[in-house]
Amino acid sequence: MELLKKIENKSAVVGIIGLGYVGLPLGLEFASKGFKVLGFDLDKAKIDYLNEGSSYIKHIDSKRVKDVVEKKSFFATADFSRLSEADAVIICVPTPLDEHREPDMTYVVNTAETIAKYLRKGQLVSLESTTYPGTTEEILLPMFEKAGERYGGKKFVAGKDFYLSSSPEREDPNNPSYNTATIPKVVGGVTQECVKVAAALYNNVVVKTVLVSSTRAAEATKLTENIYRSVNIALVNELKMVFDRMNIDVWEVIEAASTKPFGFQPFFPGPGLGGHCIPIDPFYLTWKAREYEVHTRFIELAGEVNTHMPYYVLEKGGEALNRVKKSLNGSSVLILGIAYKKDIDDMRESPSFRLIELFREKGCKVSYNDPYVPKIPKIRKYQFDMKSIELTKENLSKFDLVVLSTDHSAYDYKMIAESAALIVDSRNVFAKNGIVGINKIIKA
Repeated sequence: MELLKKIENKSAVVGIIGLGYVGLPLGLEFASKGFKVLGFDLDKAKIDYLNEGSSYIKHIDSKRVKDVVEKKSFFATADFSRLSEADAVIICVPTPLDEHREPDMTYVVNTAETIAKYLRKGQLVSLESTTYPGTTEEILLPMFEKAGERYGGKKFVAGKDFYLSSSPEREDPNNPSYNTATIPKVVGGVTQECVKVAAALYNNVVVKTVLVSSTRAAEATKLTENIYRSVNIALVNELKMVFDRMNIDVWEVIEAASTKPFGFQPFFPGPGLGGHCIPIDPFYLTWKAREYEVHTRFIELAGEVNTHMPYYVLEKGGEALNRVKKSLNGSSVLILGIAYKKDIDDMRESPSFRLIELFREKGCKVSYNDPYVPKIPKIRKYQFDMKSIELTKENLSKFDLVVLSTDHSAYDYKMIAESAALIVDSRNVFAKNGIVGINKIIKA
């Protein structure tokens, strides 16, 4: 098979569609392993940045980009007609929810339509975007089969004329222990030939491929991973609220429970769920399950609990202000941390946005600080015209309430504790830093 030979000798050109938190590190990995990579994106600013040898993602070193650009093994473009040059095309586009919390497949569908325009015999297409079981075979496969009609009227045959797989991404931005290359990759194909080709490609850049029987099984695997986390996080979030009423510290309980060498895995509560996966992916399955007349009560209940957490933080903020005879209305509030998790600049689905909105709705004057997010850009759901304020003793002392939403390592927690009038800590970070016994710090 010609494509397998190209993959083996690394003469295959790899096309990556979507150069965000998934597509860019994957593209850099292929380029560093000797493949020529074409990165496709609609954002001209991203393309210019990359082709200049710079990274726009904090945890991805610009040196990695510069090295592969200078070696001419990586090139970014908005010219999608160049998809015909790629031997393998990997789809890494967003799969958000719409305003009704149902799958928004616009990015996947538009991308598939574009690929179909340029699909040629012998190409591999792999879907990495997280989505509901059946997406690859129900949406992509018919489009690509029909693409063959451009070549004499006959449809393409998957596994013969082209190869189609699903291999959901497993990125965890800035994880100190795992990266793109060291995380095993689940791969499913429309046919056995499809999975064979896809696995051969990915085996060049990941530590291990895990082959499953179908694209549907691969898609379901990713959803299962994130539903598992969503449900367990919801459990500890609910326990946090229950134990708070009982005057029990949930973090102390989790730490103690973690000493059991079997049967328990620690999950930790917070101000709500963030990132592209856990707040979104479970609802792709609940939506698809309705087609089979199945009501996913457990998953939906977990979603309700996690969605409620910003309201709980708001409530604790109101209680804290009430202690000093102040109300939410008219109070000044500083949110610490806009990124959805510590030490990154990724803001996708961050609960901090909901906190800003909720505190504003209660009449608060809201500011924020984040060392990795100097300005909040316009995003799909929120359009805040806000810039990060400087975190100084003087500035901290001006606020009626400081809400710790993201526990960045760069924060000087001792200075914050000394300077702020009131603090709501949604991450237990002050206790972790040995700052305990201070009445003005309220856990949420």
